[in-house]
Amino acid sequence: MPDSSTGPLRRCHVAQSAKPKWTELAPGAAIVEPASARQNRTGDWRSQRPVWEHEKCIRCGVCVAFCPEGCVHFGQQQEGLPSADLEYCKGCGICAHECPTACISMVEEEE
Repeated sequence: MPDSSTGPLRRCHVAQSAKPKWTELAPGAAIVEPASARQNRTGDWRSQRPVWEHEKCIRCGVCVAFCPEGCVHFGQQQEGLPSADLEYCKGCGICAHECPTACISMVEEEE
């Protein structure tokens, strides 16, 4: 078996409590555990963001249930109404696609 410390793949041995950010990894390092939006803010590379028309919202919670990142919640911005935590939203549009009243639109992010 080739020595991975000198070959094309190098492992990044870091204690569990001190995981490096992906920008701190050496080129060619093996990523042994995927990151998640709960641990890392991922909203800064989004190209679109969800916007709700709250007049059309029936508060069914489908957007909350289908968000793969768990960043859509009720009452974050306005009591009893859904919104996305844009620090973690990736702009995938699943919430808008699944909304039964089409009250969520995906709008282009401004730079």
